[in-house]
Amino acid sequence: MGSRPRGKATSWMDEKTILDDRSFTHIRVWQLPEPVFGSSHRLKYSLVYVVEHHCLLRYDNERGKGDHYHLGPCEFAYRFVSPEVLFDDFIAQVHRLRNGQ
Repeated sequence: MGSRPRGKATSWMDEKTILDDRSFTHIRVWQLPEPVFGSSHRLKYSLVYVVEHHCLLRYDNERGKGDHYHLGPCEFAYRFVSPEVLFDDFIAQVHRLRNGQ
């Protein structure tokens, strides 16, 4: 296993958005002094879409797994390009889920 990043993580974003009375998104991003084991960039992130207390979509880069996302019970690899592309991909997928696509 890889070593744990040394130094302090800096909160970069922590934004919860209520979409309606039953759903919300929560985007949290931290800047790290070193990449999380399994990722090639220095961001640690968790982007979630929750409906009626159930997480339907989550993008994260858990230590050892690297960049990936969860759609319901399934997990898929994710190719991180930049924070902007990550946010765009997440929001686009939230819109598709909200519109039943």
